[in-house]
Amino acid sequence: MSARVDNVDAGVAATGLSESGAGSILALALLAATVLLTTLVVTILGLLVVGRSVANAADAAALAAADTASGAIAGYPCDAADAVATLNETAATGCTVTALIASVSVRRRVLGIDISASARAGPPTGPPTG
Repeated sequence: MSARVDNVDAGVAATGLSESGAGSILALALLAATVLLTTLVVTILGLLVVGRSVANAADAAALAAADTASGAIAGYPCDAADAVATLNETAATGCTVTALIASVSVRRRVLGIDISASARAGPPTGPPTG
């Protein structure tokens, strides 16, 4: 058994290579990969949250436009949609009102990515229930 250990030591000495410190380098590489993966996941989850927020802003803007079109709120429907979109930190990119149905599109730029959403609102269609 000691002859084998001597042969291994002789091989390391002959090549001048040693595995001393390899565990530290591996630990640093693993730590760097973990930090990179965590940063990527947190960024993606943050974008998903912003996407939901933009969709909610589109819903609120469409409801404001529909309420204004129906006369429940004074003013102009697309102006109301734009005001609500601005309050929700988005920009209204489109607004159309046909009869009492409002269609609104909004967008928000986050980390260089445009996130957009659209919504429609108006009175219910179809036969009354109940």
